[in-house]
Amino acid sequence: MQVKLLPTREQASALEATLHACNRAATYASAVAFVKDLTDRNGLQKEVYTDLKATFGLSAQPAVRAVKKVVDAYATLKANLRAGNLGPPTSRRYRKAVSTPIAFRPEAAQPFDDRCLSWQYDARTVSIWTVDGRMKWLRFACSPNQLKMLGAHRRGESDLVQRGGTWFLIATCDVPDPEVRDPVDWIGVDRGIVNLATTSDGINHQGRRLSRYRRWQARKRAELQAKQTRSATRRLAHRTQKERRHATQVNHTISKEIVSVAQRTGRGIAVEALDGIRERVRLRGDQRGILSSWPFHQLGQHLAYKARRAGVPFLEVDAAYTSQRCPRCGHTERANRPARDHFRCRRCGLAGPADVVAGVNVRNRARSAWVFVTAPAPSP
Repeated sequence: MQVKLLPTREQASALEATLHACNRAATYASAVAFVKDLTDRNGLQKEVYTDLKATFGLSAQPAVRAVKKVVDAYATLKANLRAGNLGPPTSRRYRKAVSTPIAFRPEAAQPFDDRCLSWQYDARTVSIWTVDGRMKWLRFACSPNQLKMLGAHRRGESDLVQRGGTWFLIATCDVPDPEVRDPVDWIGVDRGIVNLATTSDGINHQGRRLSRYRRWQARKRAELQAKQTRSATRRLAHRTQKERRHATQVNHTISKEIVSVAQRTGRGIAVEALDGIRERVRLRGDQRGILSSWPFHQLGQHLAYKARRAGVPFLEVDAAYTSQRCPRCGHTERANRPARDHFRCRRCGLAGPADVVAGVNVRNRARSAWVFVTAPAPSP
């Protein structure tokens, strides 16, 4: 849960100084961990705890949180190396990652637990530790629903974040999932580039407006990159964040509408499993940028968590040939889809919008998959 902080000028200065001090301390602890090969929390804390308090002005609990942040960062790096996310061991990116200690940006997020951060929900204020002492009555803004969820489900740490001069607290909320009901049927969702989402009901969420917006942003980025000035670089970063927020909002709107329809009609939601599509699909040069910025994965994530929160069943099914298979006779052929927007079965003559047909195929596969998932296990 993200809430916006409303600090005064003096409070903002104290928060900025605190964030910088905590990240300098974390960078120092990271260098010690790298040199002495300390990967466990207790061993690193014994080594740097005194220095973090004496040199960087941290009190006991913020020093512990800084050590924990360093240990978690190295654990994440190790997992990425093992998974191959940084390339093979011979790659430049891999060698750089293992040859230098992790450094933390001055504005990197800093976790606070209940010993150094407390919430006053009725007053909509927080009390937080800073390098200038305990800061009380720091106001925050959120919706009534967010406030209700914070009071009922907030647990554990909250991260202090600064973005573009605005301060936020990101609180962890442990919300129990409602019981998933048995669906009466399924809504198949076909995700695409031109049409971001098309359901088996024939509802089409077009992506043309988003595509035009992104093409316009790409032109502006090219103009700024040509200037090669520091102010142009700052503007580029601002535009990138703005474009990401816009795409996220579009995905939130689409997923919220689909989940509300499924909840109202008692159906589940099924989507294609599109993991690894960028590696499987070969495109022309002018199409690669479109695919790399295509927010299909985020849309699937939004559908999954919104469905889980609403108690709606959610399934990912095999994506193979969903746009080429006839849902009536089962005939599968590339010629069944003569154009991007049109489907016509070469065997039985079934015709219709290609994305709707793909959504129907996704729905049919979900019906079969759900029967298999809910089938009782054979007795020994």
